Amino acid sequence: MTNASQLVVLSDAQSAAAEAFRTLRTNIQFASLDNSLHLLTITSAGIDEGKSLVAANLAVTMAQAEQRVILVDGDLRRPALHTLFGLGNEQGLTSMLFASDGTPAPLQDTGIAGLQLLASGPLPPRPADILGSRRMGEILQSLRTSADVVIIDTPPILAVSDAVVLAPRVDGVMLVLQAGRTRREHAKQARAILEKAKANIVGVVLNGAELTQASGYYA
Repeated sequence: MTNASQLVVLSDAQSAAAEAFRTLRTNIQFASLDNSLHLLTITSAGIDEGKSLVAANLAVTMAQAEQRVILVDGDLRRPALHTLFGLGNEQGLTSMLFASDGTPAPLQDTGIAGLQLLASGPLPPRPADILGSRRMGEILQSLRTSADVVIIDTPPILAVSDAVVLAPRVDGVMLVLQAGRTRREHAKQARAILEKAKANIVGVVLNGAELTQASGYYA
């Protein structure tokens, strides 16, 4: 059962926060007019800044716009997406990584039309190594052809190198910052690391800001 209380676009669709996610969706759609954004990674500077919630809510809003969306839990250290959607984590991305070529993706129905989840699967000993593997590249290409948009939740930039390894292999990276928590120097450091990795930073989301008619989430 979906944990709708944390998916504001479902639990309170008329709220300012839900509208902010729809605005974020629109901004991404406009950004993709010049450069394809089929594969989009969501990460954060540090831990507990809300990246998984942003990824999940964004995926739902895109599915609500009649897009075929695959949400991938690429956080192979602290996966959270299966919990948000009330689904299992026995099979997932790591199952594909260690399976033979041609093995179908163990996608799960989220109960939301157009949105499927590829959970993390069993946690591996060296996540960064497998995210940078040839097999991961093949999986990304397979997912690209299976949906209009693939959103990948990845670990924080300053904690581990996983997101940095994956960044050059996707079309864009979105950085999540937590209002009142993320330090300015950490945000700058995370951006510098992504730029050094030649990532295409498509936007920054300010999570947890006090919402007014003119503020909230930005991209």
